Amino acid sequence: MISANGAASDAGIIDVWNIDTFDIELRGDLDAHADLIRDYMITSRRQSREHEASDHKTPYPENPHAGEFLALNEHIMRLMEARTIRAWHYTRMTDAEIDAVREKGIYPSSLDNIRSRFDAQVVAGAFSQEVADRLFADSPYQRQFEARAGMFWMTSHPIDIEYDGVAVFLESWGGEAAHFCQEDEAIRDTLKQIGRPRVLEIAMPLSHSRRSYSAAEAVVATYGRTLGCQPDKQDFDLYSEQPLSPAHILAVHSEGEPAFSAIARGYPVQFVDVNLGRWGEE
Repeated sequence: MISANGAASDAGIIDVWNIDTFDIELRGDLDAHADLIRDYMITSRRQSREHEASDHKTPYPENPHAGEFLALNEHIMRLMEARTIRAWHYTRMTDAEIDAVREKGIYPSSLDNIRSRFDAQVVAGAFSQEVADRLFADSPYQRQFEARAGMFWMTSHPIDIEYDGVAVFLESWGGEAAHFCQEDEAIRDTLKQIGRPRVLEIAMPLSHSRRSYSAAEAVVATYGRTLGCQPDKQDFDLYSEQPLSPAHILAVHSEGEPAFSAIARGYPVQFVDVNLGRWGEE
């Protein structure tokens, strides 16, 4: 939630993996459909096990609760469209860039802001104008602009900083706009010396994205676990198509700080990774 004075607050923000953050209306709708959720998930898991144990010659059985369950997810999706969730962005940034984000907020990717980031590092002495020009020319945004522009990417669940899927973004400065497709080893080594690994916690209004249905699936899965079911984790990537103000930045965790190394393995303390169990329980 964004307070009257523009400061970031955790109040009213949903962690799709933590039922204690679900508001009264959302929780009430889930409670009202507890039997359906339980019946669908138990049936789905039983059918999956039976199919795996079979000779796979018969069609996968239809879950008799599927129609009602789909309708429920679509209803929860409409609720989630008006809500804000906590999301996570893994990156490598300089102190000056973090200061700018705290002052001006976050903007979706564009060729203009990519060019500005490269030029700023020339001014800072991180690399030459020649390198900046090479980075800009080699950027995948030049060839896949329509598929990549206008988006600021995040994840719905905390992810261990050592996981390969995010470690690559922590290792090299500039995100995929700089190090993806870059074949010059000297430039790649330079990018690894700029800035520090960071994880940003973002208050993400789902009205800024197109992933409300994924958010609905995640909260229904979280609720299902409280009923003793074992649904899939339902984590997802999402992006904002609109700028996010400084008030949407809940926290910045930098390498060397205790919370940074503990993300998804002790921070936040309420997080349970269904693939590992609670923190430290392999």
